[in-house]
Order: sequence, then structure tokens, then C-alpha cells
Amino acid sequence: MNIHEHQAKSLLAGYGVAVARGKAILAADEAAAAVAEVGGPVWVVKAQIHAGGRGKAGGVKVCKSAEEATETARGMFGQVLVTHQTGPAGKEVHRVYIEDGCDIANELYVGAVIDRDSGRVAFMASSEGGVEIEQVAADTPEKIVTVTIDPASGCQGFHARKLAFGLGLEGKSFKAALKLFPALYNAMLGSDASMLEINPLVVTGEGDLLALDAKMNFDDNALFRHPDIAALRDESEEDPAEREAAEHELNYIKLDGSIGCMVNGAGLAMATMDIIKLKGSAPANFLDVGGGATRERVTEAFKLILSDENVKGVLVNIFGGIMRCDVIAEGIVAAAGEIGIKVPLVVRLEGTNVNEGKAILAESGFDIISADDLGDAAEKIVAAVSGAG
Repeated sequence: MNIHEHQAKSLLAGYGVAVARGKAILAADEAAAAVAEVGGPVWVVKAQIHAGGRGKAGGVKVCKSAEEATETARGMFGQVLVTHQTGPAGKEVHRVYIEDGCDIANELYVGAVIDRDSGRVAFMASSEGGVEIEQVAADTPEKIVTVTIDPASGCQGFHARKLAFGLGLEGKSFKAALKLFPALYNAMLGSDASMLEINPLVVTGEGDLLALDAKMNFDDNALFRHPDIAALRDESEEDPAEREAAEHELNYIKLDGSIGCMVNGAGLAMATMDIIKLKGSAPANFLDVGGGATRERVTEAFKLILSDENVKGVLVNIFGGIMRCDVIAEGIVAAAGEIGIKVPLVVRLEGTNVNEGKAILAESGFDIISADDLGDAAEKIVAAVSGAG
């Protein structure tokens, strides 16, 4: 789950990370009061969307009067920002953050992620703040210093010193960094965050360190431990189809292809998408129905797949270990009867109760193409979609 900048800053401030004074608003008529509360004399008005690159898209404005800040904030509501992370459709602005300006002497980058290889929190720091870290890694990788932290010891002084030296900090800023990095580490662990990014982390004219931007996302599987964080979810920022899938315990991600996929197991789903590409087409989605799918869940999965107007055919690939093939078959037949599947449908079943499942499909009266294995299934659905086209 992702949260907005102002929410991330509020969370980090609770762990002792310095942030500027600011106020988030949800409607244009709240702008004047928020500007007065922040105080100025310089205000930064920021559109709040779940995407980077807001500044280049016109979503971050520096204002030098209360009147300018108020009008700028009012005008941001309803704007559609198109950035490198939103895609061409962009994202509409539904909330705005009004923040106190600060004296910026230098801009730095700090990020932290869960390193799956080492099972540790990994910090990345760079003196190239305000630039996408991917660009820094490609152009000047020597300017990135990385530190992994053993959870048995936590963030120690030598970790913080290595990162501070890597950022080229001195004096007051160096001392501030020795407090910052343990605070960020504690925020990662304390909130079950999977990613934390401050870009830029600024050195002020007085030598203080200030998180001028903040992004955080969290492990969905740990949100039951953090109802306060779960309450920060902004459903307007999420894909409606993916949100609906989550309500039915389906793992769904929309893609750009034409062949809808329904598979059980993430690994098998990835292999299914790969072989569709290998056979000359492209998947329209990733959809994992899980190991304990019911007939009802399978029906909802079909509805979800077919709600995408780009889908020209559907491939069902089920390997029944825990999952029973006859349950999947019943769901397919129920979906065909309830919503009407008007595109080619190829089904590959293998595993528990496979013969019963194939019999249900054969006796259903619907036009369902049976496949013997994954390669055969991919060839048949690609051919069927090409023929229909």
C-alpha cells in the first residue's frame, strides 16, 4: 500500500525525522485557512498523487504571497498530472499539501528498501538529490553509497557515519545524520514499510537536515498490525479493477496485452505470461486466484478479466495441488452462464480431480477449447485470438 507525501511526513515525524510545517487540504475552499495556518512568508504548494515527477508536471509551485499560494492551491484541484510514472492517462489531483518554504543549501537523496537477498534493510544515499535514483545509478553509480543493516544489531553508529560520510556531510549536518538514519530505520521496522524514500533530503542554510519530500509503501500482509496506517489508504489513487480484485481476495494487475489470464499461483502465472509472449502475443493481466479459490471467486475473476475491453481471449491455466480442478471448472461454467463469455476461451487443467473438471467443461454446452499442456494452451489461445481478429 502506498500513502501520500503528507502522510509519510507525519509518520516519519513521529519517529523524530525533521519535516517542514505543512497542512493537507481536500477541497479548494480550505486553501485560504491552510495558507494562514502554515504562515509563510514562502509557501510550497504540492499536488498529492501516488506518482513521482510531480514538479516537472506542474504539481509543485513555490509561492511568495498568501494570495498566490491560495489561488495556486485552489487551481490544482481537478488538474490531471501526467508524469513518467502515471502513464499517458495521468492522475487527477484530489488533495493538495501546503508547506512552509525553507532555505535550501544542498539537496541529497536517501532511500531504504527491504533487500530480499540479504533479508536486511538496505539504505542507499547519494549526494545527487532531486534526481531519480535510477538515473544516478546509470550515469554516476559511484555517487551512491549502500549500507545493509543486520536486524540483530539494528542501525548502529558506524552505519550512520558511513552514510553521512558518503553524503559529504560535515559539522552540524553530520551530527544530524547520526540521529536521522536510526530514526529512518526505526520507522521502516516499526511500520512494516517495504520502501522509504526522501528525495530530496535537504541541508538548510543553518546546517539542519530536512525531509523535503517523502514516499513510503507498506507490506499489505502486515497492515493488520497497523490499523492506523491502513486507514491512510486513498482508494481514489488505486486502479478500480485492482481494488475490486482485492475485495475478492484475488491478486490482479492490469497489463497492456489482449489475452486475459487466470492462473493459480504467482510463479505459474508468470510462466503463463512468459509463454504467451513467446508465442507472439501479450498478456492483458496478471491474475492469481490463489490456492483455495471457490466457485464464486473464479466467477468474479472472469468478470474482472472481461471488464477489460482490450481482452480478446482468455487462457485459464490451473495446476490443482491444493486447488481442485472440478471447482475451477464449475466456476468457469458458472461465469459463462452468468456473464456470457464472447471471446475465445482456452482451458488447461492438471492435478487434483482433473478428469472430473474436464468432464464438467465438456458437458457444459459452452464453446471451451481444451489444452493438454501449457505450451499447447498458449498456442491455441494465440491462434484463436488471431483468428478472431
